[in-house]
Amino acid sequence: MKFIILTIFPEMYQSFLSTSIIKRAIGEGLIEVKLVNIRDYTKDKYGRIDTPPIGGGAGLIMKCQPIIDALKANSTDKTYKISLSPRGHIFDEKKAIELSKKEEIVILCGHYEGFDERVYNYFDEEISIGDFVLTGGETASFCLIDAISRLIKGVISEDSTKEESFTNGLLEYPQYTEPYNFENKTVPDILYSGNHKAIDKYHKKEAIRITKKYRPDLFDNYEFNKEDLKLLKELESKLDAKWEIEAIEKGKKFTKNH
Repeated sequence: MKFIILTIFPEMYQSFLSTSIIKRAIGEGLIEVKLVNIRDYTKDKYGRIDTPPIGGGAGLIMKCQPIIDALKANSTDKTYKISLSPRGHIFDEKKAIELSKKEEIVILCGHYEGFDERVYNYFDEEISIGDFVLTGGETASFCLIDAISRLIKGVISEDSTKEESFTNGLLEYPQYTEPYNFENKTVPDILYSGNHKAIDKYHKKEAIRITKKYRPDLFDNYEFNKEDLKLLKELESKLDAKWEIEAIEKGKKFTKNH
């Protein structure tokens, strides 16, 4: 996967690209990130890439010429072209999966009050990362690069992506570390049972509970199967399920005998 970033602040990427998983993925040749400074392509005699809007209005607008010349010089007809814009569809895991199948992606980072409207004609899609305002598209592009890159084969282990939030339509189930008791808050006993089938069932039940509580929008759109509906009914009863009690008791007996 190759990312081509059109930006007026390439220096913002220095730390992001030189740390953690992204750094390793670049080092192993799994992803490539090319930074293109839009300023290098301006034909304005004063080196400007922005101008006040025609007809009046607040702020400055990024001009067509340097953006489109930068785009044409650093992409082909096969390159998928994205402009980051508040008018775009909200970025989510489904879109990240879709984009991870592309071979080459251009991401245009806006600044100031946006782009000349004609810029959008040269891009395949507009994407937003949420209904809030940033000073520029660079930080938004970090989100796209990170979310897409981790889906590229070899960047992280496949097991790490199977049960994460949003991957299966639910938030991820809660997870715990030692100690068992921390300030009178304990780890659920089922997790010590050694019964992996029961633990998997408990994890699914907890994912349903967490999603219903924190993201009712996801919960309402989730397609429940028969087993899911049973778990939901157990949650609504607020009673410990028989299978859960039995798994915990068997786990305690096994611990005592060993």
